[in-house]
Amino acid sequence: MKKTAVAVSFGFLTILLLVLSISLILSLLLKLTSLTEASVTTTTLILSFIVMLIGGFVTGAKGKEKGWILGLLTSGAYSIFVFFVQFLGYDRTFSQEQLMYHGIFLGVCMLGSIFGVNAASNKSYNK
Repeated sequence: MKKTAVAVSFGFLTILLLVLSISLILSLLLKLTSLTEASVTTTTLILSFIVMLIGGFVTGAKGKEKGWILGLLTSGAYSIFVFFVQFLGYDRTFSQEQLMYHGIFLGVCMLGSIFGVNAASNKSYNK
């Protein structure tokens, strides 16, 4: 149980740090260049999927077993965090579009976690 909590915490913090970093970079690009929000929506979505894949990979590599459960927990923690920020900060719940995105985040994070478990277990077999 402790191993699972540590792995999910590492993955969640990785996702959070990457999201904050990418948000800072995109906001600076929007402020300092002639880009508009509409022109970076697809980029933002693709980067979000990549971040969830990386976060899942970190979780799986740290947990080393049951990757799909670790990915589910990590993505669930992130979705709950986003929901609380949105609900408490902006007084809004998830829209249908956001529910779809978070469902995809769930699958991508689980896939990344499965890859992470396999990558971590392959290293131990090569010794």
